[in-house]
Amino acid sequence: MASGSPDRTPSDTRQRVIDAAIGLLERDGRDAVTTRAVAVAAGLQPPALYRLFGDKEGLLDAVAEYGFATFLASKRVVPDPEDPIQDLRDGWDLAVQFGLENPALYSLMYGDATRGDSAAFQTGLGILRGRVRRLAVGGRLRVGETLAANVIHATARGAVLTWLSMPESERDPALLTTLREAMVTAITDEKPAVRTAGPAGAARALRAGLTDRTPLSPAERHLLTEWLDRLADDA
Repeated sequence: MASGSPDRTPSDTRQRVIDAAIGLLERDGRDAVTTRAVAVAAGLQPPALYRLFGDKEGLLDAVAEYGFATFLASKRVVPDPEDPIQDLRDGWDLAVQFGLENPALYSLMYGDATRGDSAAFQTGLGILRGRVRRLAVGGRLRVGETLAANVIHATARGAVLTWLSMPESERDPALLTTLREAMVTAITDEKPAVRTAGPAGAARALRAGLTDRTPLSPAERHLLTEWLDRLADDA
């Protein structure tokens, strides 16, 4: 079908180009993704790509955003998991599996720190923070929520990129399991922290469960939050 066919919408054409770029990326690497090569693969003239994406970097940004959206669609969200720590493991495994199954796309997505502005990336980060919040509410976190989310994200990302950088003969699945369990041990308590001595675990649980629907005034909530943060960080 010719590029000017009335049966093809701009959205169809845009997706056709993204699919062509991903195909080149997976087969031949990032350097192969030139506007000319992508245009040929998509059956278009190069000016059509410039109209859609601006330039090569705009095209790569669109490919990365598509990757984030695809990964987001694969996420399984359980609002009230029976075992929140196993839910954490499952989420980590899913993130790593996506990276191992889409190595070139994953490297594009996470190889550039500026791609953290992606709307789909931010939505996925929100899901991760939800998992962390459930752990905190249950008194299962041994560190603050922000640190916990950063550790989960960093270990999954690091695990994938390290695995992909290794010769295939040296890739041992035990590496992934060990990294995952190190992450779990570093940020969670085997038993709810509120059952142990000391205020830190209780402060984290109370801070996570604190909402606007309390008899406290905004100023009082702000002050209490500051106190709880200080107690939670004094582990």
